[in-house]
Amino acid sequence: MSRLSRLPAVLAYLVPVIGWLYVFFFHRKNVLAVYHLRQAIGLVLFLLGVVAGWAVIAWVLAWIPYMAVVSVALFALVIAAYLYGVVLWIMGLTNALSNRLAPLPLFGRWANRLPIR
Repeated sequence: MSRLSRLPAVLAYLVPVIGWLYVFFFHRKNVLAVYHLRQAIGLVLFLLGVVAGWAVIAWVLAWIPYMAVVSVALFALVIAAYLYGVVLWIMGLTNALSNRLAPLPLFGRWANRLPIR
């Protein structure tokens, strides 16, 4: 693959929404770009899911006396997940730059099944 065919794959990670739309509308036939589009969207959905899950658990725990402190302590898991997300983001960028179609750990296989064609 040429250097120019990697650019849309890298843009899927660097410029989330605009890069996604660019790949989706202009580079659907570029297998590498669409693959990394799915991986980048999966990464964002994973991170949003972590925050949403923590918010629901924190809300439930807030109704139990003295458990609000536990929900604040659980926020450390959210921070750890976001640090893991940064590592995965770097891995995705590295894979896109080296023309690799390797799924990201933990959710990459699921993200590859997203209905984006």
